[in-house]
Amino acid sequence: MSASQSIVLRVAHDTVYRYSTLVETAQHQATIKPSSTAWQRVLGHDARIDPSPSYRTTRTDTFGNEVLYFSFDTPHDVLRLTSETTVRLTPRFDALDAGASPPWEDVARALRFRPGETYRPESEFCFDSPNIVIDDALREYAAPSFSANTPIVAGAIDLMHRIHRDFEYKPQATAFDTPAQRAFSLKQGVCQDFSQVMIGCLRSLGLAARYVSGYLRNEAPAGAVRMIGADASHAWVSIYCPVTGWVDLDPTNDVLADLDHVTLAIGRDYSDVSLLRGTILGGGEHRVEVAVNVTAVRDPAA
Repeated sequence: MSASQSIVLRVAHDTVYRYSTLVETAQHQATIKPSSTAWQRVLGHDARIDPSPSYRTTRTDTFGNEVLYFSFDTPHDVLRLTSETTVRLTPRFDALDAGASPPWEDVARALRFRPGETYRPESEFCFDSPNIVIDDALREYAAPSFSANTPIVAGAIDLMHRIHRDFEYKPQATAFDTPAQRAFSLKQGVCQDFSQVMIGCLRSLGLAARYVSGYLRNEAPAGAVRMIGADASHAWVSIYCPVTGWVDLDPTNDVLADLDHVTLAIGRDYSDVSLLRGTILGGGEHRVEVAVNVTAVRDPAA
């Protein structure tokens, strides 16, 4: 893929925790470095922590995400985590033919465990996870998109259209730990909820679907509508097709996730890829301030 067919985006993500009392000690892990993939090349990345931690290291988790670990042994009442990343994205789905993908039943059948058969790592994304439980109601909702012999990618795209149509984007309706079943019953939520509901629908049919966290370009290209979820972290769905590989779908915006989407991390659901988590001693109540800016920049290779 030539540089002229790609786009370079710069992601600036600033998170501030303000505590009502001093945090005496703390241990944290953060998922803040975007992934390097066949379609996304990380050109530069810098993460800054204030105050400076007493310990800091990184490792790769089971899903291939780079996770930052750090701890404090000195009191503090403010924690600031700032990351800046530049990535080059190349188009993924220009030649995608959804109608030419295999029937969904064949894919589901191939993902089932059979003694003596070749292990398929994609099958790990067919099961329950902390926020998503395989459910009859989700299966019934998905069924109209997956009639007999429907091509798997065409069915997934139709399901995306329906979720986008039937669900209301409402930030105050859910919380970070709202399970997919609750969001489904409300028919409301944010990108996390739209994605987890869609993943639950797909898994309930025996298909492999994973959760993708990332960012959206802030300013829409000329002539395009600005997408829902810009200015914050975003989430979407990735479904496995044995012909095309993983196909990323954004039900919040009803689009394929391509040149406006920066992939941060993948997991079974939000609980695997939350930006920052950990254990603290002290701190009292806290408030969080988050600012995200994703802009196109001049390609350094141009």
